[in-house]
Amino acid sequence: MLEDKTPQKTDIASLGEFGLISHLTQYFNITQNSTIKGVGDDCAVLDAKGLKTLVTTDLLVEGVHFNLSYMPLKHLGYKAVMVNLSDVYAMNADASQITVSIALSNRFPLEAVEELYSGIQLACEKYNVDLVGGDTTSSTKGLLISVTAIGHAKEEKITYRNTAKENDLLVVTGDLGAAYLGFQVLEREKQVFEVDPNNQPDLDAYTYLIERQLKPEARKDIVRILSDLDVIPTSMIDISDGLSSETIHICQQSKVGCNIYEDKLPLDPQVISTCEEFDLNSTTVALSGGEDYELLFTIAQSDFDKIKGNPHLTVIGHMTDEASGMNLITRGANQSVPLTAQGWNALLEKNSES
Repeated sequence: MLEDKTPQKTDIASLGEFGLISHLTQYFNITQNSTIKGVGDDCAVLDAKGLKTLVTTDLLVEGVHFNLSYMPLKHLGYKAVMVNLSDVYAMNADASQITVSIALSNRFPLEAVEELYSGIQLACEKYNVDLVGGDTTSSTKGLLISVTAIGHAKEEKITYRNTAKENDLLVVTGDLGAAYLGFQVLEREKQVFEVDPNNQPDLDAYTYLIERQLKPEARKDIVRILSDLDVIPTSMIDISDGLSSETIHICQQSKVGCNIYEDKLPLDPQVISTCEEFDLNSTTVALSGGEDYELLFTIAQSDFDKIKGNPHLTVIGHMTDEASGMNLITRGANQSVPLTAQGWNALLEKNSES
């Protein structure tokens, strides 16, 4: 089949704001019992039926949070939803609704925005959340997308960052560092392409890393797993800015210290091999890479038997008294090194200088 060299490009202005919203949301279905009224009126109407309501918002800006030279619009829509759902799950709650607001320049035809919303719709369907509102407006520079997620939970199950206790175990879901390395691979290939547009990248060796960067999955499953195990975390946070930063948030807000053991950090084999290729320290990447959207939480030691052996969960350390500080216990030498909140941006700057 021949490639269409002249794809259709419909001017958004021909629809008007309300026509655009109606067009983009016509295939979104309502699935949540708590959604009384979704898109189509001045406000959404929700009924949580006695549950507590949780609300979170994130804003993604082109050139700051994403690069459209390698981020497909469908993936961007999907990821924008994941970023917010992850925050709801980090409270040990279930996500139920989202709103989406976008600002876009006139370089985006209707077909491009349809791609963006197809990713949003896929996320809604997969995670069983309803799109119940939002806004569209024009932008003089690129694309901005703001998603608000709404969740619900019983009051006794909601988990905060400031309630960890001394001797609690520190647990992380999944594995760490892959999203940051996926970003590194994509940035390298972008630079190669800019020098030689005929170069075709071979990304087969980095499939997992790139997927973790372009299409992350929020850990909705962990909320259900913990419920089934009858475990309520004593504190929880999602890993968006890096393991070290998020651990420090829990420690500072809970007024405790911690020991993280380097040899316990869960790393995918692709992370290890790609760190060697890029001459990066895998521990630094795991601690400071960010955008993994895994969950980091603490549990009472009495709950250890309930989670041990679960393939989704890894105990990486424990909480200590505040005076002992926040430390990484190194592999082999067993030395104690203070944790630093290096984070995604600082790591990028360091690598760009080296």
